[in-house]
Amino acid sequence: MSRRSRKVAVVGVALSDCGRVDDATAYTLHAQAARRALADAGLDRALVDGFASAGLGTLAPVEVAEYLGLRPTWVDSTSVGGSTWEVMAAHAADAIAAGHAGAVLLVYGSTARADIKAGRRTGDLSFGARGPLQFEVPYGHTLIAKYAMAARRHMIEHGTAIEQLAEVAVQARANAALNPEAMFRDPITVDDVLTGPVIADPFTKLHCCLRSDGGAAVLLAAEEYVRDCRTTPVWILGTGEHVSHAAMSEWSDFTVSPAAVSGRLAFDRAGVRPAEIDFAEIYDAFTYMTLVTLEDLGFCGKGEGGAFVEKGRLLVRGGDLPVNTDGGGLSAQHPGMRGLFLLVEAVRQLRGEAGERQVRRRDGDVPRLAVASGTGGWFCSSGTVVLGRN
Repeated sequence: MSRRSRKVAVVGVALSDCGRVDDATAYTLHAQAARRALADAGLDRALVDGFASAGLGTLAPVEVAEYLGLRPTWVDSTSVGGSTWEVMAAHAADAIAAGHAGAVLLVYGSTARADIKAGRRTGDLSFGARGPLQFEVPYGHTLIAKYAMAARRHMIEHGTAIEQLAEVAVQARANAALNPEAMFRDPITVDDVLTGPVIADPFTKLHCCLRSDGGAAVLLAAEEYVRDCRTTPVWILGTGEHVSHAAMSEWSDFTVSPAAVSGRLAFDRAGVRPAEIDFAEIYDAFTYMTLVTLEDLGFCGKGEGGAFVEKGRLLVRGGDLPVNTDGGGLSAQHPGMRGLFLLVEAVRQLRGEAGERQVRRRDGDVPRLAVASGTGGWFCSSGTVVLGRN
């Protein structure tokens, strides 16, 4: 067998302690998630020769690898916001398929909530004021405002109703109610979403993700390692990545996200169609992200996202296309760059390990195909991964 034709599987996934974690550092959460993912796989740490991390340390991933006691011969520190981890998974899969690594560990951890509570940082995230951002920062154009402006554009062009956007939050919370690890599980209504405090028009508080602490880890390995693992392999079938813009003035259409490109590439490379997907894990820092990404991945037509999310289509129980089955960033956890959590949840679902929130096909079997799509910046980047089980 040519090493360049090796198949790649996810063999281990885990979360660190998540939610409200006041007594741990970000390094600790990285280590917790890494140890748990290795234990999940049952693969010896000595076999890990690739490592990917971003968001922590001056020389990420060098500092994190040292903390974990790893000396990798393949590394990735790609940092493109929330889509970082889908893009890293794509890079890792390519490296393993090409024989540049045998097993690659992806790890993330953040104490975003605890840092604010302890006064170590403020609630406002600044991306700086250099480069293209210098033309927007003076006008107070915050990260949330950029997403809100894009949502308003979709409402104007396609008649999307604020109640439809609210449905995304309501259904995410219903899915979270089935997840014992979710930070918020009490049910909410459309009225609850609409009557909350305004954060950035048209978004009220419940249109926006929560802020939590937490970490995640995913271990990818070459097919010959699978027989030594304790878990059912989940195969990487196809990936895609795309960057769209940095300055909002360079974004040609606020109603089209970069997932329109990354998704097409991932599905084409996997040889599957959106209609074959059993469930989707979609980055949801804001309700509009879910809606527009569903359109751009091809689950419905452009401008049809509002109608698509109505009538419970995103629910684990009874939904046509369960989305963010753990409750997503809107209800489960969101410690910053959440893309790695999408992959963890997708793998757990495909392995049939999701407990009360387990997605089932119409024949009662566990799902066979999933898509995880991360978005970074303010719709600046996207990474999409199609996963499947035998």
